[in-house]
This record gives sequence, structure tokens and C-alpha cells, in this order.
Amino acid sequence: MTQALHPNLPITRDGAIATVTFDRPEVRNAFTRSMWDGLGATMQALSADDSLRCVILRGAGDQAFSSGADIKAFDIERGSYEAECAYAVSFSTGMQAIRRCQHPVVAAIEGYCIGGGAGIATMCDFRVGGDGLKFGITARNLSLYYTYAEMDPVIAMVGSAVAAEIFIEGRIFSGREAYEKGLLSRLVQDGSVQQEARALAERIAEGAPLSARFHKAAIQRLRGKLPVTAEEETAVNRFADTEDFHNAVQAFREKRKPSWTGR
Repeated sequence: MTQALHPNLPITRDGAIATVTFDRPEVRNAFTRSMWDGLGATMQALSADDSLRCVILRGAGDQAFSSGADIKAFDIERGSYEAECAYAVSFSTGMQAIRRCQHPVVAAIEGYCIGGGAGIATMCDFRVGGDGLKFGITARNLSLYYTYAEMDPVIAMVGSAVAAEIFIEGRIFSGREAYEKGLLSRLVQDGSVQQEARALAERIAEGAPLSARFHKAAIQRLRGKLPVTAEEETAVNRFADTEDFHNAVQAFREKRKPSWTGR
């Protein structure tokens, strides 16, 4: 059995199904940079375990899947372009490790699924959510830029029109609307999320593992590759040197609305 590679990302295993829990309920399971590193290492280790058939990702408690990046750590972890470039490597490694995991991955979503938390969910193959969840990407509130690689699965899933609602308008969807928009695979009552996610994982685990792995890889391959240059990807991190970003982080701490200068 794969041992936990980060204290806030414990792993439990039941038969051929592994469950990774985002364990910071006091801050709605928000991620620090070290947790993104830990998520990448965890998913890579689970992917390499051929005895597994499915992985479930969930948040500790029933109040949040994950509220995304820990904004309280932004000054230290994301305070400049150089720091953001380093942070982006950790963030992208964690995200892409979910996407590249050879086993099907199920997101069991309760409560807040915001920002990077929603990003994690979109990297999964299946998303089971409750009626009361709140699903959205709030980059606009902090003048953040979402990366090409993280926008890609969202656009493939829901199309460019809904993607505009998510990234530009900054919509926060209810469980029902998220399901209707195509952001959820299954919509269930709030108290049934973990049970349905487990039942889904068990159905996957009953099937031929090589077939599941091939079809997961084929679905991603048939979507095509991103025509994005390394320079374009790096340019995404420029937000960290803008006035708007730093002003927005301060406004968040002071619990007020930010004022935008466009600089």
C-alpha cells in the first residue's frame, strides 16, 4: 500500500480502490504549495501501483472538497513573477498528475469546490457532487490567470460559452446548475456523495483494468494536444507582478472588495 506522502493528504485503501483526502477542514481544505507538491507525488505513486483499479479524491468533512489555493500564503508563495513561476511548477505537477494517472479518478464533491479545488475536479475522470455544492473558479476576484493546461479540460468538458461564464464572469454554480452545465457526472443528495462515489469506483474496479486504462488514455489523446508554446505558458505567471493582484490579496485579508487599476 502506498503510504501518505504529505501529512495533509492521507491515503486509505479498500481492496483495489484508494482514497486521497484533502485534510485541512479548518480552511476548507485549501492547498499550500507543499500540498500541490504532495498531490503530484501521491498521484504519481498511485498511478504506478498496478494493483489499483480506481482512485477517489475527497475533502475532509462535508463542508468543502477544496477551496483551492491558500490565499493567506500568497505573499510568501506567490508574491512575484519569479515566485509564481516556481509555484506554477508545483501547481501544474499536482494537477497534471491527476490527469495522467493511469487509473480512473473520481472526485467526491461536497460543499465548496472553488478555484484550484474546481481545477482538481475537472482533472478527474468522474465528478460526483451534492445538491448543495458551490462550484466555480474565482480567478477574476484576485486578478489571477488560469493556465492553458488547466483551462483545456474545462473547455473540452463544457465548451467555450460556459467556460467564459466560469473564467470571465466568475460564476459560482449550484450542484444542479453544475450538473446541467456538464461540470458534474452525477448529481446526488448531499448526504449521498461519498456513498455514490464509492459505488461508482466499485463498478469501475469490477471491469478489466487494461480496458479502463486504454480508454482513459484514448479519450485524452483524441482531444488532441494543446498548441501552446513554453513562452505562452510562462507569460501566464505575469499576474504576480501586477498592482491589481497585490491589491486584491490585501482586500481579501481586509474583507473588502478590491478596486481595479488594470495595471
